[in-house]
Amino acid sequence: MVMRSLCLRWLPNFITIGRLVVTPAAIDMIVGDHWRAAFAIFALAGASDALDGWLAKTFDLRTELGAVLDPIADKALIVSIYATLAFKGVLPPWLALLVISRDVMIVGAVFVSWLLARSIDLSPLPVSKATTAAQLLLAAIVLAGEAFSIPLHGVDSLVMAAVAALTVASASVYLWRWVKLMGPDDVGA
Repeated sequence: MVMRSLCLRWLPNFITIGRLVVTPAAIDMIVGDHWRAAFAIFALAGASDALDGWLAKTFDLRTELGAVLDPIADKALIVSIYATLAFKGVLPPWLALLVISRDVMIVGAVFVSWLLARSIDLSPLPVSKATTAAQLLLAAIVLAGEAFSIPLHGVDSLVMAAVAALTVASASVYLWRWVKLMGPDDVGA
């Protein structure tokens, strides 16, 4: 019984690690123009993200490791997909750079906070959740369009605009919170 309980406790983490493992496969499929396989892997990764979150919340299987691994897996998937889609000419490079820059800024801020022994709240903000959802939606739309030759009729442009706006808003909120945290409250006198 204890062993089963322990295995269940780690199930969301194993699913998250699986998402990390399949990310390079999705990238390889995009680079090789195997769009249907890329879409299938991406859809699997998205479903695994929903599943591990649902399991963790529904069955109270949250762990510290999961709280760190889940956003890393999300960022690895999003950054890799956006960089590769821009490289392939399917997404505009400016959008990929915006998305990647936001994530690099967040990771850098966390690292600097850690170096300075400053406690930082890593819980996702509502604007961050909306940003991630929009970024994943755009990637899914673009991959599906390529995989199944679906004419997007400007839907991708509308979602790109939403992704850009949410990415800038999210980056601004995180930057504001981080600057406030790093404020001069203990600068020597």
